Amino acid sequence: MKTKIELLKDKIAQANAAGGPARVESQHKKGKLTARERLHFLMDEGTFEEIGMLVTHRSTDFGMEKEKYYGDGVVSGYGQINGRLTYVFSQDFTVFGGSLSETHAEKICKIMDMAMKNGAPLIGLNDSGGARIQEGVVSLGGYADIFYKNVQASGVIPQLSAIMGPCAGGAVYSPAITDFILMVENTSYMFVTGPNVVKTVTHENVTSEELGGASTHAEKSGVTHFACANEIEAINHLKKLLSYMPQNCEEIPSNLHYTAAEEIRPELNDLLPENANQPYDVRTIIAAITDEASFLEVHQAYAENIVVGFARLAGRSIGVVANQPAYLAGVLDNHASTKAARFVRFCDCFNIPLLVLEDVPGFLPGTDQEWNGIITNGAKLLYAFSEATVPRITVITRKAYGGAYDVMNSKHIGADMNYAWPTAEIAVMGAKGAAEIIFKREISTAEDPEQKWLEKEKLYADIFANPYRAAERGFVDEVIEPAQTRKKLIKAFQMLENKVVNTPRKKHGNIPL
Repeated sequence: MKTKIELLKDKIAQANAAGGPARVESQHKKGKLTARERLHFLMDEGTFEEIGMLVTHRSTDFGMEKEKYYGDGVVSGYGQINGRLTYVFSQDFTVFGGSLSETHAEKICKIMDMAMKNGAPLIGLNDSGGARIQEGVVSLGGYADIFYKNVQASGVIPQLSAIMGPCAGGAVYSPAITDFILMVENTSYMFVTGPNVVKTVTHENVTSEELGGASTHAEKSGVTHFACANEIEAINHLKKLLSYMPQNCEEIPSNLHYTAAEEIRPELNDLLPENANQPYDVRTIIAAITDEASFLEVHQAYAENIVVGFARLAGRSIGVVANQPAYLAGVLDNHASTKAARFVRFCDCFNIPLLVLEDVPGFLPGTDQEWNGIITNGAKLLYAFSEATVPRITVITRKAYGGAYDVMNSKHIGADMNYAWPTAEIAVMGAKGAAEIIFKREISTAEDPEQKWLEKEKLYADIFANPYRAAERGFVDEVIEPAQTRKKLIKAFQMLENKVVNTPRKKHGNIPL
């Protein structure tokens, strides 16, 4: 027995050594942690249990049978994060560049199956050179197996992906299917085709960082939800992000302990500018309404005319969607619509109530928007809100014009409670444009057209550019003093916590993708 135990210890030591000291040192020189070091910082101390430590590849082509490493380039298993069961896999770049083989894929799929069976989140730490070329189609099949399971798990358990190194070709599609992607600045990148192929096909000279680095995907493409300065920051972000989510779609997020206090926020009464066309940062409203320092913004650098993220209200986890008047006046455009729609659907998947803060002058006009599908993209947000069955509350702070009023979680598409501040303007369009259309003939024949226009603009504003017509119709449940907003929201979400919606029987809807 002693000899056999020694043999086991030797194999475990080989597995823990990964690709060897030289490759580990190379990893560290790049500013990157090893696969096991990442798990050490991610999981609660002493809780990680590895599965498949002694797996090796089965390839015999190109001399591969002479080079085998235990674990085959990925460390997989389960453990706890802040006391919660979580399944993880961490790709090991020191072993064949973290490339995906048949057995590498099988290990990941096994963990995914276990996560779904046991209803617990799945986290992937990606650091891979892509498919293992020596295995050919077998490796490609492994990727497809993972993609399929990602789709099966979607909406069942939270799936989080952290890109800790290269992620190219087919490797990018698994993270793209998961719920949230985090990238590390300067050491991680994602692209379907690399700089060399781009140069050959399009004659563009571009670096890996420019083509698919963290900043590129955080600001331009919106592929990544968080760009982190280093790997430790990324790991801490993963932990924080997970704290707002339940274990699976059958549960609700855990409530933090909260002691009721004075919920009136007088500063909200003086927050909006006197001039309705003057911008302000909606994050100041979010900070005043939600629990202190609880707001975690998602997609912060992408489509900045809308703000989305997680927060807590009296200890409860909520999702926040807010127009941002400080950027493009808060209009809805292609990117803002798809950004918000994706976030709304995630919250609905995992029973996270939605708070919408509305100050929207409409959809952004122009050929660029129309030719790039604003009709379809705007419909995505409309669809997402309309199908959401979680508690949904809207607060109209200022402008709510045109079709954008309907789309931003209006009463008409199923919102549970709709509040408006006295500063709310709910109308088909702004008073100036409306007066020009309605009173066009009267203005054009007046002795002083400019003065007549101002008179008619005021007339339209007095009638429609306020919340009271909507309140009279019941489209707004209550017009409230801004300072009362937090108190009202806490009570409303408590009232809605047992909400049940019976939807028509169907396989699934057909969202306008």
